[in-house]
Amino acid sequence: MFEQQDYSQRRTERAAFETDRLLIVGDVTLPPEGYQSRFSDSLNRAELEFVSLTNCEVTTLTDGTTRHQDFLMLSKRHIRLAYPVDGAAPAEPPELPQP
Repeated sequence: MFEQQDYSQRRTERAAFETDRLLIVGDVTLPPEGYQSRFSDSLNRAELEFVSLTNCEVTTLTDGTTRHQDFLMLSKRHIRLAYPVDGAAPAEPPELPQP
């Protein structure tokens, strides 16, 4: 039979994800402690192909435009770089080279 999990005890961690074309900063939901509670554990789970993010800021790397997305499913295949960020301020997009 299926085990029921208590999702009221989950915590969120702000994280940034870079793909080839986007910088996505959003909240990742994690267990409060113990098994699978680290940010890296959520990315290394082989049975999951997507990372669920809430409260996202999506910035294009080509022109720096930003849009807000309440919920986003990010394919782990497209992630080039991922890191936790301080929740006080969103991550700044990288400087774009001048032509």
